[in-house]
Amino acid sequence: MRTLAVAHLTALDLAPAALVREAGRAGFGAVGLRLHPVQPGAQAYPLVPGSQALGELKRVMAGEGVRVADIEFVALTPEVRVAELHPLLAAGAELGAQSLTVSGDDPDDARLTQHFAALCELARGYGLRVDLEFMRWRPVATLQHAAGVVTAAGQGNAGVLLDALHLFRSGGGVADIAQVPAGYLRSVQLCDAPWQAPMDALIIEEAREERLLPGHGQLPLAALLAALPAQVQISVETPSRGRADHQRLRQAHDATCAWLFDRALKG
Repeated sequence: MRTLAVAHLTALDLAPAALVREAGRAGFGAVGLRLHPVQPGAQAYPLVPGSQALGELKRVMAGEGVRVADIEFVALTPEVRVAELHPLLAAGAELGAQSLTVSGDDPDDARLTQHFAALCELARGYGLRVDLEFMRWRPVATLQHAAGVVTAAGQGNAGVLLDALHLFRSGGGVADIAQVPAGYLRSVQLCDAPWQAPMDALIIEEAREERLLPGHGQLPLAALLAALPAQVQISVETPSRGRADHQRLRQAHDATCAWLFDRALKG
């Protein structure tokens, strides 16, 4: 059975060691860690390679039997300095992460592709894949656009992170997955939502604070998962106001496992 991971955004108030402990107790086998802020001043938990803090986190991971699936989050803006990301990549490699998640925040496709390719080349030296995540409110807003950037970059360790909510809120659908090379899609973030999108002004708020647990909404998650490669890494990303972090993690794990079990029975 594939290891079920949980994205840090599900319980972002928890520092990495606390997240690992709570995720392990909830039943998750892997976590994503936000080691780099989405934007200056945003919440993140930087770790220095070889530091005491990173060593302690590794001990907690070993004790809980939880690995790091991915690290995040780098916004590829026009001003991004790829060469300055060595410490982030080194920390991810020390933790055993498989990938780094980035977003496309540059309207100039040529420059964005150049930065993305350079980051992939840098990450290759650390044994990391770089996954480009598309979001409706960013310049790279669709699955097709993200796949186009990955193709243009021409890097073997490049991929697309497919978030269920972002796929459907960007106007995409399950049928679009068949147009993307299977090798690009190695990780999916699951959540649920009403089929009807909120008004444009609330799209970001929904994504960051109002996601539903898998099986509690109307998104065609079963069809989505069936269209993805069989060994795709499944990560749960269900941030929601009004629940304590440990409750979010337990509920996210139990609801996702129940939904996956029900899907298996029906399949």
